[in-house]
Amino acid sequence: MSPRRVAVLLLVLGAASASAGEIKISDAEADRIGQKIWRNECAGTRDGLTAWNKGEDFPSLGIGHFIWYPQGQRGPFKESFPALKDYLDSHGVKLPGWLAAAKACPWPDRAAFMADFRSPRMEQLRSLLASTVGPQARFAALRLEGALPQMLAAAPASEREKIRRNFYRVANAPGGLYPLMDYVNFKGEGTSPTERYQGEGWGLLQVLAGMSDSGSPTAAFSKSADRALTRRVELSPPARGEKRWLPGWRNRLATYVP
Repeated sequence: MSPRRVAVLLLVLGAASASAGEIKISDAEADRIGQKIWRNECAGTRDGLTAWNKGEDFPSLGIGHFIWYPQGQRGPFKESFPALKDYLDSHGVKLPGWLAAAKACPWPDRAAFMADFRSPRMEQLRSLLASTVGPQARFAALRLEGALPQMLAAAPASEREKIRRNFYRVANAPGGLYPLMDYVNFKGEGTSPTERYQGEGWGLLQVLAGMSDSGSPTAAFSKSADRALTRRVELSPPARGEKRWLPGWRNRLATYVP
């Protein structure tokens, strides 16, 4: 990230410093944003930290429901839990032995995951995730830091200035860091060609590109995100039944406006 971008993000974060390419936020801010993300993903429940949704080929773990694919399994969505695991380990968090040694998700499918839901291993995992809300939020911030260069590289040249401008409009708005952090971990950067339905994406890139130029930046961001996710549901394979998720997604987007 360029010095100019780091400087802007530091202003956004307030009490912050950056080194080695990482956004630093205070413990209080990290916990506040992390608690919001936890409520968004799993209603702030402990059980919700370890979920495997019906119709999906992977569990969703932690406050940001980070994806972890089983051995030999891959899909269109970006895997993020292994990177979180490495991040926690590198920042001094002690992982359970089985988790530290795991090269892939140890549950081969949803049935095995649910059968193991009350096992000591799963309880260890939930305890770890419930006790690391702040570090998980910092991991989310780190992903956001890398998102803008990726999005600008992937966007058509004619849209790059609008995307850059809208990113900073939201980032500099009161409470604007939270929606950016939450959405990029919720629906991704929008740069992966596999995260498309009928050629249309729904990530942060598409939301920033679809924002109106007037009014509250966070309100414009929330409305654009609603349009992107509604379009995703309309274009999704009927067998996935994604319409059932839209009300919850909209409740989440409503929290983006202070």
